[in-house]
Amino acid sequence: MTRAARSTAPAPQPPGDGPGYRPGYEVAAERILEYLALAGLEPGARLPTEQDLADQVGMSRTVVREAVKILAALGRLSVHKGRGIYVAQPDQSSWQHSLTHFLPADLHQVDELFEFRRNLETTTARLAAQRATPAQVKAVRAAAYQSTRAAQQGDIDAFSHADDTFHTAIATATNNSFLTATIDTLRRLQHQVTAIGLAGLAGGSLHDAAAQHEAIAHAIATGEHAHAHTLMAHHIDRTTHQFQQHIRHRITPRHLHPHT
Repeated sequence: MTRAARSTAPAPQPPGDGPGYRPGYEVAAERILEYLALAGLEPGARLPTEQDLADQVGMSRTVVREAVKILAALGRLSVHKGRGIYVAQPDQSSWQHSLTHFLPADLHQVDELFEFRRNLETTTARLAAQRATPAQVKAVRAAAYQSTRAAQQGDIDAFSHADDTFHTAIATATNNSFLTATIDTLRRLQHQVTAIGLAGLAGGSLHDAAAQHEAIAHAIATGEHAHAHTLMAHHIDRTTHQFQQHIRHRITPRHLHPHT
């Protein structure tokens, strides 16, 4: 069988999935994306020539050309006539736009941030309790202990670091890379709120927050997923209330406080 014949053949189907056909260009597009990931090519990076790319993915040049057209239309590749094929710069999605234009002293946006965080982190706590490996459980408990030590010492900076480590460890324990990446982004936005909207203020009792961390870590360690969900909801609600109180006191104009 020639390379061209192989490239247009149906993709193998797992037993029991029934008959199916995938055009060669779909298979080629999938292999090209896998190649980009394995090669670590970032936006703006130049790809090999069509023929070299075809050799890399084991498909014909004709099929690869069609796959490149599809990936260009989907915004994954950028084709410049006479210059070559490049990994495309991602379009600015509404999610990216919201990150770029986030205002950490805007009460409405801060409320939206914590609402999103509550829904997401209760899910990560529940999934972590269901999926965490022994090593991941150990990391969650170690981060909770670090926050307790920092609270006992009254070290706000150390507590902030331990807090980041704790929530990131829980996200990692879901074994879902999308959840982990999103939690990391939310933590960065919350740091903006702390640094700009609440500069110089400590949010609530460190001892209370550390105790909540310990309780959540225990629920995750013992696999109590519903309890972990409930505890995380309470933890985020407490944090939200504290932030809202402080940020309103700090930035709301005086004329909005009739009794001051």
